[in-house]
Amino acid sequence: MASKTFVPAFQANVGNWTYYSCLMSYAQVAREVNFAHELGGNQDLGTMIQRGVGSRTAQITEYLLTNENRFLGAIIIAVWGGDPNYLELTMDSENQAVLAGLDRNFGVLTFDGTQQFFALDGQHRLRAIKDAVKRDPELGGEDINVIVVPHFDTPDGRRRTRRLFTNINRNAKSTSAQENIALDEDDSFAILSRRLLDDHSFLSRDKVVLVFSKVGQDGELVLAQRSISSASPAWSTIGVLYDVVKEIGFDLPCTAGQSGQRAADDLLDQSYDLLSDRIQDLLDSCGNLRQRYLAAQSPKDVRAPKGRDGSGHPFMRPAVQVQVARVVRHILEQETLEWEELMKRLSDLDWKMSSAPFSSMWIETPEGNQKGKMASGKDHTQLLYDLLLVHLAPRTKIQITRALRSYADLMKSKYPIPVETLTSRLPIDSD
Repeated sequence: MASKTFVPAFQANVGNWTYYSCLMSYAQVAREVNFAHELGGNQDLGTMIQRGVGSRTAQITEYLLTNENRFLGAIIIAVWGGDPNYLELTMDSENQAVLAGLDRNFGVLTFDGTQQFFALDGQHRLRAIKDAVKRDPELGGEDINVIVVPHFDTPDGRRRTRRLFTNINRNAKSTSAQENIALDEDDSFAILSRRLLDDHSFLSRDKVVLVFSKVGQDGELVLAQRSISSASPAWSTIGVLYDVVKEIGFDLPCTAGQSGQRAADDLLDQSYDLLSDRIQDLLDSCGNLRQRYLAAQSPKDVRAPKGRDGSGHPFMRPAVQVQVARVVRHILEQETLEWEELMKRLSDLDWKMSSAPFSSMWIETPEGNQKGKMASGKDHTQLLYDLLLVHLAPRTKIQITRALRSYADLMKSKYPIPVETLTSRLPIDSD
């Protein structure tokens, strides 16, 4: 005979739904809550859903197993059968005035033991809880808030539950990449990016890094996207800064043994000191950007001088910043050059938007005279990456000729730097 299940709950109402806010242990959730596809329906679709859930939960599972600050938001589940009954309770105290209203709709949900729970929202969290409790049964004693809605196994009941499922998932909004950078307390690169915005002598200056694209009068805040308008004085945006930090900080002390848990403060401090120096070197080696920015009467003119856009500074362009950082990481990981020599070679480039290699992302307008616009698309960003590599640290002559051929194909013109100039930086033992 099935044993009864008792769940403490608050009863609540919204629209035409009555639902219950309950507390369950991870062990109870892992044991009793199922996935919606396990309760029938198209088997192929169910298999697809299950595969999708399984492939996206490893990170959440590791988070539960390794992060002492772990916390998961509520899971919404539907209950099927079980003859549910809600018993409202009242608190008894000598001082009723203190408790007035606090026990409103507080009670216990009881089920006869034949009920089935299945997740309407939070399937990835559910899968992670099940996997984590298997690996560490002690996690089973921890708690999570569960929102229970009744489900009736009738045509109308199934339609009603499906509608709730789609409404929840259609209207749910994940945090954006920019929001994660602004808020994440476990991602070392997000933490370091925010610290640069607070403490770095250049990046902390007003309007150097665009964080918000809109600040409304009623407190509305919209985080900046990755692009910068031509009229903006900003050097970069919070999202692009984060990408640059990840690339040039790939080997920082805080990255050792990353498990999704916040790195120790001393490792973050060491990492910040190293990162701050690297950022400073990069800003100075890339066309003396920092000094030019600070000396300019209007920083936006550093990006695109009026009527002479082509003579603007490439490192004021987010798309260029990301490719430079990617190339720096690649060269350092390959141990082709040491940091100091790499910075010297960067400083030797002609830091003008219409000059090679940056001309691979610059489209001149028909009238010419340094007028034009940034090229968009992955073909152009990849071409800049390839050309930066052959300017800074080519490995073979084939690599050089391939990059120059790609330039000619995409830009419909011959690359302005002779092959002989680029091959002069080939390693002595190259083919």
